Amino acid sequence: MNPLLIPLAVVCSLGLAAVALSFLAILQSASSSRASDARAKIRQTQWEAALQATNETVKELTTQMQQIESQSLVAPMPHVRSGFNLSTRSQALRMHRRGESAAQIAAALQVSAQEVELLLKVHQIVLHNLAISSGTAQSGAKAARAGL
Repeated sequence: MNPLLIPLAVVCSLGLAAVALSFLAILQSASSSRASDARAKIRQTQWEAALQATNETVKELTTQMQQIESQSLVAPMPHVRSGFNLSTRSQALRMHRRGESAAQIAAALQVSAQEVELLLKVHQIVLHNLAISSGTAQSGAKAARAGL
């Protein structure tokens, strides 16, 4: 046997092993790439499903919002009978001067007793303030006459 044959066989064996190893690496890389692509497709499908669900939710909320906007923005107020207008107020004060109680006035005018009591208190305060201011004005006028 030739002594050069052994190193040549070793080099060829190593070259063949390197080619086989490279071939296995390429197969492994291709397999890994296919698995990665499959996972990416699954994720993309999940994202598309989530996006579609979100779009449907947005559409539903948009229709609900449009329905709410189309309805009256202000809820109808229940019909509340206004308390005192000018003539009712005049009648209440006239009845009070005649000596009728707040409950009688309220029943006759079909308003609450609290409204009548409030009206009478406000009227008394106004009369009291007028008496005070007219008393001050009269004393000022007397002082002015005395000074002449």
